Amino acid sequence: MRIAIEGQRLYREKKHGMDFVALELIKNLMEIDKENEYFIFVAPDVDKCLHNTDNFKIIELDGGSYPKWEQVALPKAVKEYNCDILQCTSNTAPIKCSVPLIVILHDIIYMESIALFRKGYSLYQKFGNMYRRFVVPRVLKKASKIITVSNFERGRIKDFFGLTDDKIVSIYNGVGTHFKVINDVKQLSEIRKKYALPEKYFFFLGNTDPKKNTKGVLKAYSDFVKQKGNEIKLLMLDYEEVELMKLLKDINAEYIRKDIYLAGYVNNSDLPAIYNMAELFLYPSMRESFGIPMLEAMACGTAVITSNTSSMPEVAVDAAKIINPSKPHEITNAIIELLDNENLRNSFIQKGVKRANGFSWKAMAIQNLELYKEVANKATVEEKYGVQMMFI
Repeated sequence: MRIAIEGQRLYREKKHGMDFVALELIKNLMEIDKENEYFIFVAPDVDKCLHNTDNFKIIELDGGSYPKWEQVALPKAVKEYNCDILQCTSNTAPIKCSVPLIVILHDIIYMESIALFRKGYSLYQKFGNMYRRFVVPRVLKKASKIITVSNFERGRIKDFFGLTDDKIVSIYNGVGTHFKVINDVKQLSEIRKKYALPEKYFFFLGNTDPKKNTKGVLKAYSDFVKQKGNEIKLLMLDYEEVELMKLLKDINAEYIRKDIYLAGYVNNSDLPAIYNMAELFLYPSMRESFGIPMLEAMACGTAVITSNTSSMPEVAVDAAKIINPSKPHEITNAIIELLDNENLRNSFIQKGVKRANGFSWKAMAIQNLELYKEVANKATVEEKYGVQMMFI
């Protein structure tokens, strides 16, 4: 097969969730598949994180803005390179495509009205949501197969769009092998110095998206400081000072600013050390389609507090402290409980390491490869015999 994979944002310097999923998929396919030919289409940028192999060709496609790149340049390139199928990795895809299409649909939060109008979304986020609201329903009608990342999200997508069981599958994400317990004191010390980390801290990966529940975490932490003092700080990554102060002002908690550390953007290779040194990892999101950071923390031997909503109980099972994210006092109480009860905390750590070990990017890549074969075989039979086949 000649397989095209969309990786539009893979060369950008600051990668986030969906970018790392696509990158891990491609890297693991490079290891397991030496037979098929792959064409990876990326937009030109500074981080050349992928390189050609005997059967993988990385193609920098300069197609302008994201919508133009996706809707015009990508399908044109797929046709020029005579590809058999196209996989798009980041929630959208070309509306018109000359080959069978597989779409990774991480979530459909943007189809909800709050994603357009809710306070807290930037103009850029709102435009992106409007674009996806227009494109995705049209793409799904034509897609040969839809992949999502949890059974929760599969059910939600299936019901929302009225899809048949055979059209959508759930394939779990994995955890990078570099996320592990680190016993090298020198390595940990170097990362602490590099990012000026406090001696003790809770780790929270928040951003401006309201679903991350940053305001709820700040309320919970301010309450913790009132009850237990400020010896343990709150570490946040890649968050702007102006946005932080807005939230602190909203909750009348400016006094905790001195106890919050903003470390900026952290290289993925440095994250394991940061997880390892955290007292706890806070992941009380309002909604997640999967929750990779939760598993990364578990793999690093850090106890996790997460939510009782969406996919998080499915992924965590009994390996994390589960709370109601809409109630900040539950987050506070969970923090205090885990700090005060060492046996309970160690129990979550042990269960977490075991749980994280059950997820791998290699397994995810193998499942994707099997899907390529299924879609390509279906397309070949339909072309040869002029009949439609149903997936089994």
